[in-house]
Amino acid sequence: MDQTLFLNGLIYIAAAAVAAPLGRKLGLGAVLGYLIVGALIGPSAFQLLRGDSEKVMHFAEFGVVLMLFVVGLELDLSRLWRMRGPIFGLGGLQVLATTVLIVLTAVIFQYSWRESLALGLILALSSTAIVIQTLRERGLSETSSGTQSFAILLFQDIAVIPIFAILPLLAMREVAGEAGHGSHGIRWIDTLPSWGQPLAIVGAVILVILIGRFLLNPWLRWITRLQVTEALTATVLALVIGVALLMNTVGLSPALGTFIAGVMMASSQFRHELESDIEPFKSLLLAVFFLSVGAGIDFGLIASQPAKIALMVVLLMSLKFAVLYLLARFFGLSLDQRLLLAAALAQGGEFAFVLGAFAVDSAVLGEDLGGEMIAAVALSMALAPLLLLFVQKVVLPRVGTLKAAEDERSPDVENEHARVLLAGFGRFGHPIIRLLRSAGETPTVLERDSDHVDFIRRIGMTCYYGDATRLGLLKAAGAETAELLIIAVDQEDDCDKIIEICHKHFPHLKILARACSRNHAYQLEAKGVRFFIEQLGSSLDCAIAAFEELGHDSDHAKDAARRFKIHEIESIKKMQEHLGDEKKMLGAAQQNLKDLDSLLVNAPLPTKKS
Repeated sequence: MDQTLFLNGLIYIAAAAVAAPLGRKLGLGAVLGYLIVGALIGPSAFQLLRGDSEKVMHFAEFGVVLMLFVVGLELDLSRLWRMRGPIFGLGGLQVLATTVLIVLTAVIFQYSWRESLALGLILALSSTAIVIQTLRERGLSETSSGTQSFAILLFQDIAVIPIFAILPLLAMREVAGEAGHGSHGIRWIDTLPSWGQPLAIVGAVILVILIGRFLLNPWLRWITRLQVTEALTATVLALVIGVALLMNTVGLSPALGTFIAGVMMASSQFRHELESDIEPFKSLLLAVFFLSVGAGIDFGLIASQPAKIALMVVLLMSLKFAVLYLLARFFGLSLDQRLLLAAALAQGGEFAFVLGAFAVDSAVLGEDLGGEMIAAVALSMALAPLLLLFVQKVVLPRVGTLKAAEDERSPDVENEHARVLLAGFGRFGHPIIRLLRSAGETPTVLERDSDHVDFIRRIGMTCYYGDATRLGLLKAAGAETAELLIIAVDQEDDCDKIIEICHKHFPHLKILARACSRNHAYQLEAKGVRFFIEQLGSSLDCAIAAFEELGHDSDHAKDAARRFKIHEIESIKKMQEHLGDEKKMLGAAQQNLKDLDSLLVNAPLPTKKS
């Protein structure tokens, strides 16, 4: 028994268990958490790993194959067609322009054209994991920059496949051949004549499509009818492994084959079952892969030439920022959204680790250059959340006047002497405005997504561009004379900052605030602000509808929901007193459950209609 392999496996799995929650707790995201912890356990730090870690790396690369299969599953052809404009327009131009600029820059630094093109293709991609998570954490997913970022990332995921196919073609034939024969022996396809190899590749792709269409779907339908869940999981893994082996046999990337298989199954009725079955394997193997990448970062290399690595990071982020900003302007995004889009995507991506290792194995990049590129990408990913935070918190509050001048607009905010101010016009604020307007109250609305402001104005409603966390903007909007402020922003920090400003400068204002979570509700209660928990009302509406569908009395269901809502608000007020004391908080939570059970027993849940 190879104890070294088991020991390394234990270290990797334990590190994965620690890295993801640590990364998320620090606001870095799971991927960066894996990279950092991987670097700590690797040979450049605490040297916990033993023996040949390359075996673990090859095993972990199967996680990338599974990830490409899941990406394919998510790319339903009908969805791609609906989003074809931003995906293939903005996304395609971003990859093309970034690749060209990086190639030219690399040639200036006297890299060969093969190395330059490989660097351009690899570094044009951004980190899907970091961008999506960071946009969600910063409350930017629903903005124009958020939706356009998603479109670009979607195209980049698609672009990975042809990049996998192109990289081996960039290697010098004799070097690539020696590397391939030395590690894998002579493959069957290498014995074919030159005209037969393309036919074998096309035949392999057609075979995958035919198997999926005429064999796999009927088989899946049969085993799901028999409810043999383990057979479904085994089928998915067999499909992925079989396709990967087939593609490798004909000289293509295994990831390319599994992506094709995923797209083939995207419109299948079993798509969600396939994705859920493969998710645990994919997540664990990807965690091990990123840990392996982190362990492979050569800090000695970075320390030996810090200026060169730093220059690579600065050039990479600067070039990508410039390309994204200019393309966003060409596609009509406003100044603030251009800045957010460029900041969000101005980094290398996790596929750089996969493609970089593939390029080194294919003899396209030398090991030294591959190591330098990996180090630069890892550092750019670490800096990406900080750059977006800087743009959002420092740059955007200062571009309001520039935005107005650029668009030749009137000043951002006018004092309409409204009784109500509303900060934030999204899914939470929109219904509030509609109801207030029906009662003859037209609030002054402040929204910091300028593209959203334009849309709201086009449909005939009054809305002003501006960040409500700025004292001057609140004064200009009429906070000194208004009676009520409704805070509907989706960032807890921004909500707290607005409350702090109003308590200090506009103490007469009554404040109603959106609570983004139960913990946020505790904080708002501590500040003496009346709060409304997001989604609580819709959850109770859903519960009432569920009772009705099950044949229970509607009036009784509504009464139970009303009692539950009252109890929920009262329990938050009580539990807020114990914030910071975990023992008392736990006791209060347990008592809260008992009280709720007693309440519903004394007021029975709706009975079925007779």
